[in-house]
Amino acid sequence: MQSRALVYGDVDLNLIDGSAIWAQGVVQALARAGCSVTLVLKAPVRTGRLVDPLAGIPNVTIFRPHEHEGMVANPAQSMPPKEAVRVLTELDAAEPYDLIVVRGKRLAGKLAESPLKGRLWTYLTDMPQSADEMTGEARGELARIAKSSRFLLCQTEELRCFLESAVSATAGKCVLFPPVVALPDGLDPRDHMPPAQRVLRLVYTGKFAPRWNTYEMAELPRLLAARGVDAELHMIGDKIHEDPADPRYGKRMRAALETGQGVIWHGGHPRAEAMRLTSGCDIGLSWRHPELDASLELSTKVLECGTLGVPVVLNRTPMHERLLGVDYPLFAATETDVVDVLARAAAEPETYALARERCQSAAADYSLEAAAGRLTRYLAQAFPAPSSVVMQSIVERLHDHAGEQGERKLRVGVAGHDLKFFTALLNYLESRPDMEVRVDHWAALKVHDPERSQELVDWADVIVCEWCGPNALWFAERKRPDQRLVVRLHRFELYAAWPSKLKIEAVDQVICVSPHYTQLTRKLTGWPEDKVVTVPNWVDVDQLDRPKLEGAQFHLGMIGIAPSRKRMDLALDVLESLRREDPRFTLFIKSKLPWDYWWIWDKPEERAHFEEVFRRIRRSPLLAGAVVFDSYGRDVAAWLRRIGWVLSTSDDESFHLAPAEGMASGAVPALLDWPGADTIYDRRWIHEGPTTMAASIAATVREGRWEEDGAVGHAEVSAAYGLDEVCRQWVELLAGGQVPSSRPSDGDHLAAAARPLTA
Repeated sequence: MQSRALVYGDVDLNLIDGSAIWAQGVVQALARAGCSVTLVLKAPVRTGRLVDPLAGIPNVTIFRPHEHEGMVANPAQSMPPKEAVRVLTELDAAEPYDLIVVRGKRLAGKLAESPLKGRLWTYLTDMPQSADEMTGEARGELARIAKSSRFLLCQTEELRCFLESAVSATAGKCVLFPPVVALPDGLDPRDHMPPAQRVLRLVYTGKFAPRWNTYEMAELPRLLAARGVDAELHMIGDKIHEDPADPRYGKRMRAALETGQGVIWHGGHPRAEAMRLTSGCDIGLSWRHPELDASLELSTKVLECGTLGVPVVLNRTPMHERLLGVDYPLFAATETDVVDVLARAAAEPETYALARERCQSAAADYSLEAAAGRLTRYLAQAFPAPSSVVMQSIVERLHDHAGEQGERKLRVGVAGHDLKFFTALLNYLESRPDMEVRVDHWAALKVHDPERSQELVDWADVIVCEWCGPNALWFAERKRPDQRLVVRLHRFELYAAWPSKLKIEAVDQVICVSPHYTQLTRKLTGWPEDKVVTVPNWVDVDQLDRPKLEGAQFHLGMIGIAPSRKRMDLALDVLESLRREDPRFTLFIKSKLPWDYWWIWDKPEERAHFEEVFRRIRRSPLLAGAVVFDSYGRDVAAWLRRIGWVLSTSDDESFHLAPAEGMASGAVPALLDWPGADTIYDRRWIHEGPTTMAASIAATVREGRWEEDGAVGHAEVSAAYGLDEVCRQWVELLAGGQVPSSRPSDGDHLAAAARPLTA
């Protein structure tokens, strides 16, 4: 079924700038991804140069509220955010949309309290982009927006990581949606050659504003002439900013455009024509004021020029270095730098050719096809297809309950006091078209509302108890005969008294996350073998798979160090061994500290262990300055970008998700041989002790195999524990699917763990 998308940007499509190009790109990409798209215009149409090309796309509707009598207060002016919220809400009420794509923080903040919440795909750029600017008020507003959004669309990886680190509520919701660059029909990249014995043609497209250095650009032809380079500057656009700090800026800028030496001002043009003009030039300009170097946004114009085969002069920033390489020849900081690199490009064909190749190669990832592919994946996540297994279960249930009328979904109830390990799965189940989900959130392990819990019993087809605690005991005593009851058991409960009190004959399935703990649960409880099955933990590979930062191969990582059975002391053994040969190795720890857990810190043996660990870090010459403690938080995906190895040195684990998350990020796992490790992870990643682990890490880095091993691990974890695969297994289980035959308890490779519903 075709998804219906409503798109609104707090942007004026009469003016050509990055925000207007965004609106064009997102509409084109959504339509190509198979959506029926309605674009709502903020301002009355004064020129159709951006809107008209969209109106000709199949399945795209342009809604012009200013042309509908009484819909807007002033048909001659742009809609303010409050009015836009009313218009969008009215359109949705008349015929609901599946997703609402919006751009603009103020607008999104107001929509967060509207009937559209939960369906928002929010694109954020006008937000604080540094720690200094991120006030408590800004964090609160962004958290509200995140909670009301299905996705937060981020233009760059840098913006996504910053947002997740600054506002924890955004973690898991941020996805990439970079600028979209699509060549107009009939326009192909030209095989530009360096200018020789002719005028050097420079080009700038966009708004004219102080921090965009557009006034300074107008001086370049004159400055180049003084260096013996004949040049002209083509400037395209008609949006001249007024600067309150410099009231005369607008007049000076206009005068430079109209009378500047070697400046040719083309005025505003439709995007297709602007790109045609650009393609006829030699070098694009995206040189900006240093204040913008910290920006987490990427210029669409840089990518457009690259697509056209036109190299660009731009500032050297970490983002631009990642895009074009640290040795890109047209980086510039000052006006003198700009003149120097332009003169060099004009005189050296090899310099020009290198810059052109780098820009064209970088732009390939920002095509319309790439954008449509990203949106297709996000649509599949947001709107999973119905399952034939679930539909069959519903048919059978309706047959057994002949009195039920109308359309029916599988009714799934989820009950538990702490759902943090169940959140991703819960979100997935709630998004399914063939399931209806209700949550009975217990206030504490033993505290709940019995009336609310009984309502769940009366309503649900299947109940999932997250944790085998008092909740499982309560529902096992009260479940209906025709109702399925599934209990997920963790390491914590296995050694408590609740399993011995559970009415196991009322339970259809007990879920453990690893084959080792499945066998251990059967042994300790005596429950029937077919009642206890394995469904592994899931890893959100799409969220974790991000580019590594430079030097990651020398960075070890641990996620969680308490209690003492996590054996941070053994990780220090590994680090010391490595640093005896190479001081570049560093251990990064993302965790709460042991004294943050009162129930751990109150135990004398725990306190003694960690006091010795921290004393050792202070006193060891090899460890001094080599252990970094990072704040506990949900921004694991951003943190893992710097990590090349994820360690698991524990005495015991039921699954240990951290190495799998590291593998999804491209890091290499390194585990000690705790019980059951080889039923979850391939033996290649498991080591006899800290010495052999350190030797393997050193050899892998020394021999240049780190990236290759990271790719192998990534493929393994995607196949075995990817979120899509594990969700599929849960769907089959909730619908009453058959449990396959038992697997060997000593499975020797990771892929075997992907076998569904392992008994």
